[in-house]
Amino acid sequence: MANPQEDLLPPSAEDDELTLPRASINKIIKELVPTVRVANESRELILNCCSEFIHLISSEANEVCNLRNKKTINAEHVLEALERLGFHDYKQEAEAVLHDCKEVAAKRRRQSTRLENLGIPEEELLRQQQELFAKAREEQAREEQQQWMSMQAAAMVQRPPQADGSVASNPGEDDDDEDDDDY
Repeated sequence: MANPQEDLLPPSAEDDELTLPRASINKIIKELVPTVRVANESRELILNCCSEFIHLISSEANEVCNLRNKKTINAEHVLEALERLGFHDYKQEAEAVLHDCKEVAAKRRRQSTRLENLGIPEEELLRQQQELFAKAREEQAREEQQQWMSMQAAAMVQRPPQADGSVASNPGEDDDDEDDDDY
């Protein structure tokens, strides 16, 4: 006869692939009973029970699928498996969750087809995008030109032009042009 303590041990490496993530189970426990501390043995037991429940439902859904000569288990097969195993209460909740999931999926599909529902061909949208890029480049060039002109004007304020049209040198700069003749 098997030792009940062995059932609480973590699954072996090969069985570990068939369990739910411990973090997910811990999160579910914390959400359901936030004020209660749950021992690690109890967490392992809950994990094993969840895994076994999923295995049971999956196996029964597979049987239903095979009876219908189908190759893919779908939601209706799972719901029938719940009914056949006597989980009538879970079946009602599962149907509600399935309905919610279908609504979310439909909403995602509607959002992903918004571009298609604009009624504007893709080529036209691409042309409009290129026009917007060109306008943005022109605006950027204008801003850069304006900045350059502002910097030039600021430099001219610092060095006013002389009577002959040349720019005066700064007071500390030496005029080395006269020294060039000495060499």
